[in-house]
Amino acid sequence: MLTKVHTGLDPVPGIWWRPAHKAEKIWVAIAFGWCMVLFAMMPLWHYRGGQNPSGVRRRVVPSAYYARTLAFAKQYKVGEDQGIPIVEPPPGAEVYLVGLTFQWYPILKLQRGKEYMLHLSSLDVNHGFSLFPVNVNFQVVPGYDYGLRVTPTASGDFRIICNEFCGIGHHAMVGRVIVVDEAGQPVADNARARIRSGGAP
Repeated sequence: MLTKVHTGLDPVPGIWWRPAHKAEKIWVAIAFGWCMVLFAMMPLWHYRGGQNPSGVRRRVVPSAYYARTLAFAKQYKVGEDQGIPIVEPPPGAEVYLVGLTFQWYPILKLQRGKEYMLHLSSLDVNHGFSLFPVNVNFQVVPGYDYGLRVTPTASGDFRIICNEFCGIGHHAMVGRVIVVDEAGQPVADNARARIRSGGAP
């Protein structure tokens, strides 16, 4: 004797169009209410939560932004690491960083407790800016300059990791941000390091 196999063409056994039970209605109402709470939290958390810093966004020509970054690196260069300049701008300066396949240019050397205006952009394709071990993530898009006021609050030697796949050399795209204390030396253990970011002026 063969057992009947139900397919998607067969109607579901039972009377599925009967009104929902009271308990089901209660849970649907709770789920809908919670969805509305989460929906309202998105704009509220943007303005009051502090996790989505507001910055300055403007359109730029990628080649022009890259030229500005090269001039910035030449002006404040204090050293070099594997062919990439280490730049140390003064506190309050406009700091330029560009992502290009497959590197971050230049290496930034900043002072702890001092405020800077950090500009991020890309020369070629989309890159992801992830500052390790700090939970700071930004999308870096060619043609856009994203400016953000930042104040390093702990010394250390941080790594910039590209977390947006950008090509065959994506895994090797690692940059550096060196934060020095008043004595001019980074702290070896930066596991607890934080960078406080604020809104644009």
